[in-house]
Amino acid sequence: PEEPPAKGAEPCPSTSESLTNNSTDCPKVSQGITIPQLEDYHEEFDADIKNKLATLTISRESYSNALENREVYLKHPPVFSNKLEIDAPITDQKNSGRCWVFAGLNMLRQRMMKEYNLEELELSQPFVFFYDKLEKSNWFLENMLQTLDEDLDGRVMQFLLKDPINDGGRWDMFVALVEKYGVVPKEAYPETHHTSNSGQMNSLLATKLREYAKTMRSEHAKGKDIEEVRGLKGHMLKEIHRILSVSLGQPPKKLNWAFYNKDKKFHEFRDITPLQFYKDHVKQDCKNMVSLIHDPRNAYMKKYTVKYMGNVHGAEKVHYINLPMDQIKEYAANVIISGRPLWFGCDILKFESPSKGMVDPELFDYKAAFDFGFGMTKVERLQYGDTHMTHVMVLTGVHVEDGKTVRWRAENSYSDSYGNKGYLTITDRWFDEFAYQIVFEKGDLPKEVLDVLDQEAVVLPPWDLLGIL
Repeated sequence: PEEPPAKGAEPCPSTSESLTNNSTDCPKVSQGITIPQLEDYHEEFDADIKNKLATLTISRESYSNALENREVYLKHPPVFSNKLEIDAPITDQKNSGRCWVFAGLNMLRQRMMKEYNLEELELSQPFVFFYDKLEKSNWFLENMLQTLDEDLDGRVMQFLLKDPINDGGRWDMFVALVEKYGVVPKEAYPETHHTSNSGQMNSLLATKLREYAKTMRSEHAKGKDIEEVRGLKGHMLKEIHRILSVSLGQPPKKLNWAFYNKDKKFHEFRDITPLQFYKDHVKQDCKNMVSLIHDPRNAYMKKYTVKYMGNVHGAEKVHYINLPMDQIKEYAANVIISGRPLWFGCDILKFESPSKGMVDPELFDYKAAFDFGFGMTKVERLQYGDTHMTHVMVLTGVHVEDGKTVRWRAENSYSDSYGNKGYLTITDRWFDEFAYQIVFEKGDLPKEVLDVLDQEAVVLPPWDLLGIL
């Protein structure tokens, strides 16, 4: 892992670049902001004519528009030496946090489109979403049963109660859902208002789940043991199911799948269950896949999990293998060159231009506007809470020059109005700093990496950044 930041002199200047270059002779500063101090700030600001120009420009525009570094995107056009054959229609998660579900299903459809010679195909994200909400509700209630004797004001309980249910997830959570419930085509279970705009329903579910938690703890305080309290769960889950069924509609138990292929030939499969559709038509063994992460805070070649994180009770736990980034990129490039997509997690909130469809650490010239840069390393950003995995996409291309990866192509789920017709160009240096997780088939990894799966997982606390959904 990268070394943690060195301990030493406290910084005193106001810009990250000068933090390491200036002397340690800092003027004394009072605890509060004084009026003379504020007047000095005003005078210094007004004395530099560049600040007036910056204000005239930036106060009217977003940073991403006003500070866009033209040289960066001209250097990295959306052209790739290796790109998947199929460009499936771009999907749209709308006002929801379902990116991990969209990415999982978008990855699965690639193989189906090739096998069935399809022009287009979209698998139902609402179908997976319905069961994820139901399973997460049960997961939360089981966590409440396991923590009945925890201090209500303690960190564990307050963490679990803060956000009982949200839209986010990880690869192993996706696998748990499709292996238990299957998948269906989008036309068999389409979007509703509350799949595309999940905030209101999430708020209702969270309120009910906290109410159930209160009931469980109250009954336990009266002397009921854990199994007696668990007996209350059936009615609670029935209410959750009712909320989901009213808001989203009940998922189909069976379906008919009819389509025309590229040759205009008609095909139909009738009266099949979602699990049959998954096993007979998707034909992707999701259980045979491994999550690799790059977390320089922690030791490499170790297996990690996060306490209390998951969705389906009894399914495989969420786990990761931590590896150096160069190693992960090598495996990823090989998979894409072989013609297969990859489920990919990153921090999309850093240095992203939605209009240009690009991410790069130097895409916005903050120094020109504010006269400062950024000084933290990846490990320091993680340690100080400045970054974590915020989004999942599908890697569909890589550009290689002289044997080195230069940029990557990602299929996003923000509609085809985003970026380059729905796609994002990721420069290699951004990848190093803000990519966190990629999922591989076991056959794509060497034995020494797969052997890490046999280790006992290091259990990180529930509030660790790897546990943020």
